[in-house]
Amino acid sequence: MARVSGSIIIDRPVEVVFDAVGDQTNEPRYNPSMSSSHQVTAGPIGVGTHFLATIISRGKPADVDIEVTDFERPHVLGSRSVMAGSTVVGQIRLNPLGPGTRFSWDWDVQVGGPARLLAPLIGVIGRRQEHAIWAGLKQYLEEPGAP
Repeated sequence: MARVSGSIIIDRPVEVVFDAVGDQTNEPRYNPSMSSSHQVTAGPIGVGTHFLATIISRGKPADVDIEVTDFERPHVLGSRSVMAGSTVVGQIRLNPLGPGTRFSWDWDVQVGGPARLLAPLIGVIGRRQEHAIWAGLKQYLEEPGAP
């Protein structure tokens, strides 16, 4: 297992950041590795909501089943993401910081099969990828005319 964690400051109110990231269908707007995401369960987003996303991994599309496991607006969003060969479980935490938000993530990445021997490398790669994703969210939300 690899642990992937970090934080970033986003110059937007905590409620705005939570709403943008809580609705998984927004992620393709700020994560260039995700080509699509749609909600597959009916009703408002909350614990138990499922999304099906497609990411591009090593040049090929891969499906990701994402389940919301914790939903405490506007401060905590937990999820479990399952894709071929790996499962990612963890939380995003959002804390007000002046007029902005400290956005923190903490994920446990479990990889199956022979790839599990690469856990330290997966941790390093995962930290870079997560920072890039959330830097994309920051850019998306801080642009003029952002939600």
